[in-house]
Amino acid sequence: MKRSSTAAALFAAVLATVLPAAVQAQENPAEKINQLIVYGDDPCPASTDGAITVCARKDEEERFRIPKPLRDNPNASVNQGWTQRVKAYETVGATGVNSCSPIGAGGATGCMAQLINSAYSEKKQASDVQFGKLIEEERARRLQTIDADTAAEQARVEVLEKEYEARLKRERDAEAAPPTAATSAPAAPLAAPPQP
Repeated sequence: MKRSSTAAALFAAVLATVLPAAVQAQENPAEKINQLIVYGDDPCPASTDGAITVCARKDEEERFRIPKPLRDNPNASVNQGWTQRVKAYETVGATGVNSCSPIGAGGATGCMAQLINSAYSEKKQASDVQFGKLIEEERARRLQTIDADTAAEQARVEVLEKEYEARLKRERDAEAAPPTAATSAPAAPLAAPPQP
């Protein structure tokens, strides 16, 4: 029984980590994304055609420090709001299936779900760098330039088409025009070159 619950928990953890990445890979299969943190005045590498590069800029003092979210304990009661404390009181006596408690049958089955939910809530409320927003901004910037480039290319193609049509019309008009006197008169015989 314990093996099956452990295997189920492991399977759920693998799905939770692999599934979002697989979905994102299916959305844009050829798109490569570089996420970098640059410090101070360090330059951010430019995006290329095949890769989006987004940079989060931090102060120079942060270069060799422990990341801010890891400096103190976010689970300490001092760092938690009253709503989180009240939720903790609601689950004090929870036992049994999906309760994540050592009491009762199937009590450990809710631990993975609790870890996943807390991880997502921490990620959503984190004040640290949110690369998802930076990537979306870069995609929007690229789409704006693509639209402008497409419009310029379309205008250039239309001008070339008009010039081509005008040239064809001139050639057709020249072929359909009756021969003029200058073109219908026989050419004068060439003079023989002088003999030495």
